[in-house]
Amino acid sequence: MNRYTKIIGITGTIYVKEFEKIKHHKNKVRDINEETVAKNFKNGDAEIRVYFEETDTELFIDAFSDAETVKKYLGKKFI
Repeated sequence: MNRYTKIIGITGTIYVKEFEKIKHHKNKVRDINEETVAKNFKNGDAEIRVYFEETDTELFIDAFSDAETVKKYLGKKFI
């Protein structure tokens, strides 16, 4: 299952994915296109962590989440 993070801040939103490296290397964090995240989410192959920078809170959304919650935090593309 792919794990993505949607970071919501003052300047806007961004989707990132953390790629795990082997042994002593650091994990890489890369920007991901919203369409890629939406495609994987619709296939049921993704879990999205919505992180609010201002309040330092987070919310987890997956394929089994309520449609209203998905629409509210991710948008119509993910339904």
